[in-house]
Formats: sequence, structure tokens, C-alpha cells
Amino acid sequence: FGDRAGRVRDISIERSVIGTRFSVLMGLVGALGTALVYWIGGYLVLKDVFTIGTIVAFNAYLVQLYNSIQSLSNTPVSFATSLVSFERVFEVLDLPLEIQEKSNAVELANVRGAVTFEHVTFWYSGETLLSEVKRRGQADGAALSGAVNEAGSNGKTSQARELALEDVSFQINAGELAALVGPSGAGKTTITYLIPRLYDPGEGRILIDGIDLRDVRLESLAAQIGMVTQETHLFHDTIRMNLMYPQREMDQAEIEAACKAANIHQFIMELPDGYDTVVGERGFRLSGGEKQRIAIARVILKNPRILVLDEATSHLDSQSEALIQDALKTVMAGRTSLVIAHRLSTILAADQILVVDRGQIVERGKHAELLAQGGLYTKLYLTQFKESESS
Repeated sequence: FGDRAGRVRDISIERSVIGTRFSVLMGLVGALGTALVYWIGGYLVLKDVFTIGTIVAFNAYLVQLYNSIQSLSNTPVSFATSLVSFERVFEVLDLPLEIQEKSNAVELANVRGAVTFEHVTFWYSGETLLSEVKRRGQADGAALSGAVNEAGSNGKTSQARELALEDVSFQINAGELAALVGPSGAGKTTITYLIPRLYDPGEGRILIDGIDLRDVRLESLAAQIGMVTQETHLFHDTIRMNLMYPQREMDQAEIEAACKAANIHQFIMELPDGYDTVVGERGFRLSGGEKQRIAIARVILKNPRILVLDEATSHLDSQSEALIQDALKTVMAGRTSLVIAHRLSTILAADQILVVDRGQIVERGKHAELLAQGGLYTKLYLTQFKESESS
């Protein structure tokens, strides 16, 4: 890298020197040409061969000629630079799609929302894992980077803690609330990524209402799933346009009702431009809690059959979280919901709790049942959930 950077530096210096010399040369030629025109032209005017106007016109033509020559001299550099840019653009456009849609894929319509995992095993390939490290940018990035090196030398059995998910099977009935709990890096977020087909499992299959996700159209699948993650992405646009992103046709009353349910309406109305306030790139003008409440309002407006919430209230204070929890109860009513939570208030309401550890479902049941077993969930409750309850 140092050698290549040095070459780029040297070429840039050489280009600047040559460009400066060429500019000086062109300036000298232009000055000499102008002088010759007026010198010889002045002599011819005295001899009554040309008029003064003809000499001035000659000089104007000469200036235009020099400008054209100088522009042509810069064309090869601009052309070469453009070729490099085109190569980078087409390199991205020519990347093969990781998630392929079948030619005979069916439309996912009239969804009830039953989600089934059947013996799902998943591992991050080297390239996929590296992109995941870049995307997350979290504390576990170093561990994932190490897994990339292992993947290159030992094959899939040594990738990312050997397997990100191993023989995972569970079913969430339509309208149920399921909570995923477990230590950091256990595979909870990976499970949520598989439902909207951000990745495909290496083995096993995932079904919605008994239909394999590989057999449905991606657009129809995305329309049935709403996600709120820890890191909310907002576009460099107004709050209104960010809220209307999932569904473009909606009136102001619907937008305000969703924002009131997400406890963000009052904050928006206090902004100088209200719903027409531009949030900035990735929403940098808003706090983490404000962005998450806008994301929750966006999901409310989308009205999906399946909700995936990954620490949806992680950036909220206790008062805002309580209001959001009430709103989410209304939103989740009648919908299938999969929630990754580190708060006891969320999992107490769950129809089933799935305890994930090292890529496997090690325990499942309701809160009281899991406490009675005295396993991993009990340890998590005593060290984490109980502290959340007391605070």
C-alpha cells in the first residue's frame, strides 16, 4: 500500500509540473501570437492592405483558437479519469445478486403471519462476513474479522464461531409475540435477517404461512415485513418523506396519527418547519431516540403483517419507552411479532421466549417456565433483566 500510495503521489506531482509547464507554454505562445498579429497587422494597415477592424477580428479568432487547443489538450486527462470512474461504477453494477428470485416466484398475498424455521443452519461466507463487519462497525467487529481469516483456511465449519446458526427450528403462530433473548453474539440478529431474506440459509428452510421464502417474490415479501433496528436509517429528506417511504399515498391525518402513537408528533410540531424539516444525511440532526420513534411511526404507517423489532427502544428514556411500549402493543395486536429485547417489560408479554446461545435455541417457553428450569434464561434474568426491572 505504501508503494502504491508513493507512486500515486509521484504521478500527481509530475502531472502538476507538466500541467504548469504546458500552461506557461500556452500563455507564451498566446502572447507571441497576439504580438505578431498586431505587429504584422499594424504594418499591413499602414500599407492600406488591412483595416484596423480586420486586425482586431484576427486577434479575436486567434484567442478562440488557443482556447480550443488548450481544451483539447486537457481532454485525454479528463477522458482517462472518466474511464476509471466508469470502471468503478460498472464494477458495482456487475456484482451478482446474492439473493436470487425464482422465475416462477409467487406473490405473497393474504398473509396471516405464521413464521416457521425448519432445521435452519447458516454461516457467513468470507465475503459476506467481511461486509457484515463493515456494516455493523460494532465492538464484535474484531471477532468477525478473525472469523474471515479462519473461513479462508478451514472452510465453512470454522467460520464465525463455526456456524452463526445451527439446526434452528421454531414456529411462531399468526398473531403471536415471540421474544429472542441471549448473550451478545448468540445469533439473535442473524435470525431476524433471515426472515426478510437479507440472507438465505445454508441448510433448512424458512416459511411464512407454509410457503418457502425462496418461492415468493422479494417485493411482496418486503411488503409484509416491518423492521425497526438499533441503527435507524433516515434519508436526507424531510420527515414527511421519510415517513411516507414505505407507502407513498397517505394523507396528513394518517401521518399525524402514527406519529402520535409513536410519541413523536409533539416534537415534530416544535421544529421550525414541522413535518417539512430536513433531517440531514442519515438523520444526523436528530437524536437516537427521535430517530427510533420516527422509525416506529414509519412501521405503523406501513401496516405490515410481521414485525421485527431489534432493540427498538434501546435509545429511549424510561418515560418515552413506556409510551412507546403502549404504542407497540396496539401495533402488534393481531400481527406476528419477533422482538429482540434486553428489557424485562418486553419479554413478560411474549407468547413464547426463545433463548439463543452460540447459534442454537437452547431453551423455549414462557417467563415463569424458563425461570423454573434454572438454565441460561435464569442467569440472564438475574444479571440483566432483573436489573432492568429494578431501574
